[in-house]
Amino acid sequence: MSKERQRRRAAREHEAALLVAARAAEAERAERAAARKAALTGWIPKPVRTARPTGALAERRRRQVNGVIAALLAVNVLLAVVFTSLALSAFTAVISLLAAPVLYTLLFR
Repeated sequence: MSKERQRRRAAREHEAALLVAARAAEAERAERAAARKAALTGWIPKPVRTARPTGALAERRRRQVNGVIAALLAVNVLLAVVFTSLALSAFTAVISLLAAPVLYTLLFR
């Protein structure tokens, strides 16, 4: 019985050693791949990921800003359709860009 246990233990240890060697080989391959990737793409700047604000207040502010933009865009399109003058369309676009922060402040602050 002791020889049988010893044989099974040796088989288990052999399998464990094979598993450890396989994991070490995989880790070495992954490390080489990471080093290769870093060498190839190391000069490219990493993108800075800024999280978009979440929550009820941020959602309300986005709706308000989008509403002001949509209203000013609608006014510009309407004036461009009614008056076919390119100068008037450019003037209203510039005035809209300048008036957008003022309009937002007057409406929502």
